[in-house]
Amino acid sequence: MSFRLVIDCSEFEQKDVSHSFFGGNALSFFQNSPMAKKKTEQNGYADDAPRSYFEDALARKDATLDQALRPPNFDDFTGQPRTIERLRVMVGAARRERRALDHILLHGPPGLGKTTLALILAEEMGTKVKITSGPVIEKPADLAGLLTALEEGEILFIDEIHRISKVVEEFLYSAMEDFRIDIMIDQGPNARSVRLSIPRFTLVGATTRTGLLTAPMRSRFTLQTRLDYYTHEDLFKIVKRNCAKLGIAADDGGAMEIARRARGTPRIVNNLIRFARDYALERGNGAIDQKTAAAALELLEIDRHGLDDMDKRILRTLALNYNGGPVGLGTIGVAVGEDEHTLEEVHEPYLIQEGYIARTPQGRVLTEKGWGVCGVEREFGKQSTLF
Repeated sequence: MSFRLVIDCSEFEQKDVSHSFFGGNALSFFQNSPMAKKKTEQNGYADDAPRSYFEDALARKDATLDQALRPPNFDDFTGQPRTIERLRVMVGAARRERRALDHILLHGPPGLGKTTLALILAEEMGTKVKITSGPVIEKPADLAGLLTALEEGEILFIDEIHRISKVVEEFLYSAMEDFRIDIMIDQGPNARSVRLSIPRFTLVGATTRTGLLTAPMRSRFTLQTRLDYYTHEDLFKIVKRNCAKLGIAADDGGAMEIARRARGTPRIVNNLIRFARDYALERGNGAIDQKTAAAALELLEIDRHGLDDMDKRILRTLALNYNGGPVGLGTIGVAVGEDEHTLEEVHEPYLIQEGYIARTPQGRVLTEKGWGVCGVEREFGKQSTLF
């Protein structure tokens, strides 16, 4: 499938556009155009300000801290064994044949290391990576500027790829399959078509919502692999390693306390380490032990189950208002004063994974485990349906 991009020549400073293109300088012209000089890497693009601690932690990205703590290669990466093994196979084959990697889609909840894996892929392949995000690529011209600036074998990482527009997505198809893009210069009777070949590159897409990707887009990725929440043991190793890199004293008890309350997410681990360090310096002896870590996280209203204040409000709302459900997520969002999308992306996955709530065709239902932690006594004689 080919997609044609129409460019209004009035946007460019060059006077003689046709001469530039028919003179063989199309690639240079397009790369230097104002539309090609779009912003790429963004630190965040949430529509609304975060409300809960975990939502804030997942949205917050500290570039300096991330750079210091990111594992540089596969050997240093902790967790996700199946994904790592698949990526090792692809990298090994590509290096053996001296070719670019095939396209890869990484999907899963936020904060699990999708960007880190893209950087590791570039390091293992001995190439560069350009990072952007779906909402930043507003028009086909923005994507064309990125593609024409790539070099042979480079990696283009698009975070939240499900948020690119349909028009941009169709423009991306021919680039992924045939490594070319078709553009239209000018409009009306002066319109002319130019086909530009682009270097063979690797697209690494990352998404938290695979279901929003169209089937044609998903089918163009050779590997689609999911990143799952980390085990307590893996997070314990990450806490110990990152504390050592940051020069923070932490014993095994303190490291495990942080790991148990981090909801299986390394990005949350890094935020908890910093707060626990500050708490230890201000209220303790400067070292993170089990007692200090527990006190610090209780101050953040994160209990021993890894539940924050919003999680508890969700469980208590299900218990008190609806006797355990079933109830729709939108209704829960109104009751707790939180956006439905935030509940679905940040809070619900962990609550379901840990068995506190269940998703049914009729709505969300509080499980026996959820009743046990919400602090509400169940009324067995009360109707527990929506009607």
